Order: sequence, then structure tokens, then C-alpha cells
Amino acid sequence: MVVAQEVGTRTDLSAEDLARVRAVTAPATDFAKAEQFETNPAGKGTTRFSVNQDSFSHFLDNLSFEQEEQFKLGNALFRKIWVSSPSSTQASDGLGPLFNARGCQSCHIKDGRGHPPFEGQAENVSMFLRLSVPPSEPDTRLAMDGVIAGEVGDPVYGTQLQDFAVPGLKAEGRMVIDYTDLPVTLGDGTVVTLREPHYSVADLAYGPLADDVMMSPRIANPMIGLGLVEQIPDEDIMVHADPDDKDGDGISGRPNWTIVPETKAVALGRFGWKAGMATIRSQSAAAFAGDIGISTPLVNLPHGDCTENQPECLKMPTGEQARLGLSEAPDPVLDLVTFYAQTLGVPERRDVEDQAVLAGKAAFYAAGCASCHVPKFVTSRNAENHAHRFQLIWPYSDFLLHDMGEGLADHRSEGQASGVEWRTPPLWGIGLTEEVSGHSFFLHDGRARNLTEAILWHGGEAQKARDVFAAMSEDERANLLDFLGSL
Repeated sequence: MVVAQEVGTRTDLSAEDLARVRAVTAPATDFAKAEQFETNPAGKGTTRFSVNQDSFSHFLDNLSFEQEEQFKLGNALFRKIWVSSPSSTQASDGLGPLFNARGCQSCHIKDGRGHPPFEGQAENVSMFLRLSVPPSEPDTRLAMDGVIAGEVGDPVYGTQLQDFAVPGLKAEGRMVIDYTDLPVTLGDGTVVTLREPHYSVADLAYGPLADDVMMSPRIANPMIGLGLVEQIPDEDIMVHADPDDKDGDGISGRPNWTIVPETKAVALGRFGWKAGMATIRSQSAAAFAGDIGISTPLVNLPHGDCTENQPECLKMPTGEQARLGLSEAPDPVLDLVTFYAQTLGVPERRDVEDQAVLAGKAAFYAAGCASCHVPKFVTSRNAENHAHRFQLIWPYSDFLLHDMGEGLADHRSEGQASGVEWRTPPLWGIGLTEEVSGHSFFLHDGRARNLTEAILWHGGEAQKARDVFAAMSEDERANLLDFLGSL
């Protein structure tokens, strides 16, 4: 596999600009005061509104007037509730036939974070179960230049368990979660009770799952800042990759190279829990097909995730109509939804000069958290959208894969990612989770009920940082949590 440019170089910058970028993105060393521009996580696109449930739903502050119109059209489609076929609302039919949600906003509630079922809630509206089996010969996955992308779905149930169905069809089944209490004693004697999830499937409607099926629960990720992440040059992400841990610091981030369906070219994955997607457009098209059962020009599967072993599903009517286009969501639907996802802003940082927040920031660095949750990048000068161009952003992620230990392992590979590896999730906006999403559940399956629990689940390459946190005094932990709450 060939990386586009030598690691550390950037073809979009002059030598002078490159020096400026390296200086401004260098790790912090002075924790007595906030860094310059630290209140602007999305650069000039940072949004400035009162903190409320809509904090993640504003467009980048530096969009043009014409782009605002595109954003609002995309927003309407993102919120659209799709219906089953045939329907009198022909521009909105084609749902399923099997599905996990009826619209994008159903999972990305208020453009925020999904969650496992609340107590007493039966439906998993913003959480689903990924399914796959080990590849056999011949391997049906997409391969190019030594890169293998995607996974092989269960022969009957496909790539994810669909817990809803259109009228006349049975849902595939339902995910069952059982929790076991796992007490952890911190250095000062404080006891924190983690909840360890155990997953199974009930009410399977189409026979048993494959004997070697691998299951992985996933909650929906927040939508903020995605277009800026898309414009971080590969070279600046690869600077932080150290797959063989040559520097001996115990951190060995790896890229998840994937294949872009639009171009059939190898590209750096940076979206999704295991960085399996390289572009927002391909991520959006995959979600349309897999989550809602809606075909697009990029992933033209009008029956969604139905397999050849589900003939009843394949017999159901679809929403394809020649007069509207060749898919259930023809252009410009996918284009507008993609634009919407690319231009959601990031809220302004709060309390950056607060002494507890500054002390927590120092603790964050001292514990080694910033080794993976890399604070800042500068986007490409060549970004197609001027709003994304040459912006200093603060996502707090390296967008690489890391071994997070057995406690978080799903034992399911995805592309180059192994069953113990996860992409470092961005932390920007994390302090507004409860305000926006109405909960404080974190990690890929929402097992952590707060940030303390999320940190204590860290293992593998993050074990050392987790242990430093566990050994802190109550005041030190509170400061670090205040810092995270300010993001």
C-alpha cells in the first residue's frame, strides 16, 4: 500500500505555512492560561448560540448565504420520516422492507449521540447490532492494492440485525442486553460500579444465526464537525501512526485503509467506530441502505440489507420510480444529506480560563490522554468548500485505530481493524451530551453512564492513562472531568 505523500509533508502548504501549522498544532506546554483560539473548536465555523438541545444542529458559522439554503434542504431530508411502499407520498416511500430506523434523525437524535434502551424502553431506536461471519473462499469483500474493505454478513440476516419491518413482514429479531455489575476501587478508596454488558438475540424470525456469527453493538455517533474532519490531510493523521510502537511509549495507532465506493480508490478511513469509512458521502449512503433500507445512487439496494435467504423480504415492493430517478433516494437527495452532514458546526468552548478546567487540562496531558485524543489539526488549503479551508480545529482525536483491551473488545474485525481495536472518538462537544441528547451514555455501546465510567473502561494501549486517572485524588479527577465538560 502506498501513502499519498511522505508522512509529515503537505503539498497544499508552502514551507512558511507548514512551519506555522506545526507550531500552532504543537502540544500545549503552558497550563496557566488557555491557548490562543481554544474557544473556537471549528475555527471560523464555530457556532455561538445559547447552550440548549439544538447546540449540535447549527450550520458552520462561515457558510455563504447560498450554502445556508443547501444546509436547510439537507436538514429537511435528514429529518424526513420514510414510509413503506406503495404509498401516496411517492417521494418518501421505500422504507425497509427491514430496517432499524425510519429516518436519519431517529438515530442521530438532535444530531447527537445515540444510546442503549432507557430503563423500561423496549426498542433500540438509536442502537443496533452489527453482524458478520469470517470470510470464506472466495472472499466476497472488496479488495484493491492490498486493502480489503468491509465484512461478510450473516448468510440469512446480513450485516446488521433489523428490529423493525414494514407491514406484512416480520422483523428479524431483537437485541437483548444483560448487565453485570463490576465494582472498581480507585486509589483514594472510592468505589465505582461499572456495568458489563452481555448481548444476545431473541425472537429470530428467519432461523438461527450462523454458528460463527460475530456481533457488535453500536450507538450512533454525534454529527458535529464531520466536514472539517474530512479535510484533515492524511499526512497529518499519519504523523501520529506508530503501528510497531517504535518510540516505545505503548501507543501504536494504526490507520484503517479502506476503499471509497465512489472512486474505487484506496483512502484513509476516519468515520465510524472502527474508521471503516473514508468519506461522509459513502458513510451516508451505507446508513441509508443498512439502517433505513433506502437505496441511493451510490448504494443501490432497494431492499436494503435483505439477503437471498429472505425471499419474503425480496418480494416486497420498493420505492423505486423511474420518473423520480433510478433509486429510492435519487440525486440530489444524497448530495444534500451529505452536504448537511459536512456543514454542521461545533459549539464554542466554555470556561476555558476557569482554574479547575485548566488544572484538568494539565491532568489530561500528564495522564497521556492527548497521545490518542490529539487536540488540534489544521485542515487542507485545497478543501472544496471554502468553509472547511485552512481552519485550526480541535477535535481531540487522532482518527487512528488502537487496541483498547479485552474489556471493550467486540472480537469482530472491520476492514483492517481487529476485534480489539477502535478508532479514537473525537471529544469535541462531549460536555454537551446530556444537554443535547438527554443522557450521558458513552463508548461504542453506551455501557458507560458517565465520563468516569468511560475512562475506567479504557484498557490495552490506554491502560496506563486509565490507571493514572484511577490513582488521582477526588479533586484531581473532578478537575479532569471539568475539562472534558468544557469541550
